[in-house]
Amino acid sequence: MNSPDRRLLLVHAHPDDETIGNGATMAMYAAQGVGVTLVTSNRGEMGEVLVPGLAHLAFEHDNGLGAHRETELADAMQALGVTDHRFLGGPGHFHDSGMVWAEDGSATAGTDVPEGAFWHADLLGAADLLVAIIREVRPQVLVTYDQFGGYGHPDHVQAHRVATYATSLAAVRSYRPDLGAAWDIAKVYWSAMSKSQMADGLRKLRADGDTTTFEGWDPDNMPWGADDDELDAVIVADDFVDAKMAAMAAHATQIALDGPFFALSNNLGTQVWGKEFYRLAKGVSGPVNAEGLEEDLFAGL
Repeated sequence: MNSPDRRLLLVHAHPDDETIGNGATMAMYAAQGVGVTLVTSNRGEMGEVLVPGLAHLAFEHDNGLGAHRETELADAMQALGVTDHRFLGGPGHFHDSGMVWAEDGSATAGTDVPEGAFWHADLLGAADLLVAIIREVRPQVLVTYDQFGGYGHPDHVQAHRVATYATSLAAVRSYRPDLGAAWDIAKVYWSAMSKSQMADGLRKLRADGDTTTFEGWDPDNMPWGADDDELDAVIVADDFVDAKMAAMAAHATQIALDGPFFALSNNLGTQVWGKEFYRLAKGVSGPVNAEGLEEDLFAGL
């Protein structure tokens, strides 16, 4: 089977992370015939269950959430039109590490990290699993998290480390030829939340009388995200917001239909969910718009 001319690889931590951060991007490129491959680090067994009727699936009860989230991910990928989605090492190879909230409002590793957790994975061993995928898929572009994992979750941080290490190793001709021929990924992006965009949206919600969505967040002092001068690319995919929202709905145990994500989407529509921002971590920027942002992750290739 011939490989598409353009190929995009995304490395994420848990099912639903890909949709929240990059769902519109994935749907847009899939519709254009780009080869889109998603690698998810683990099944998210430690996630909170937001559906009362499925509370028994939680880790502290029946521990069936991981298998259930596999089906949610498959349904979400169908909504986005993505046919190549994989778990690193296979489903269940790595376990969700869990997290706790730190005093500064960020996430961090807890004291009781489960056996086989991704956070405790051998970095080289995990990277080798991804090296094999990189050399098979041969993507020109890779998307993952920044060094903080967006907000500090240990599995996000580890996904960043694994993706960064694997990108370097995959390009070395003499490294592990048994994992395939060397491949150098031309451009690496870190997915980013625009502080200014989210702040503008939050101000509008507050002006409309909504004081509960992202309660405690101050639009003038957003806890996470990237400043405008840190952003390098934006994907404007307004035509794919419906696909993104359908994929978010598929992740029903993690994203409540009446929760903050859908409150933002209902009030702000494509202003928030049709634009997805990125920081260029490797490679040379292509042409940019009037705001100095690339509008195609493959720009310049």
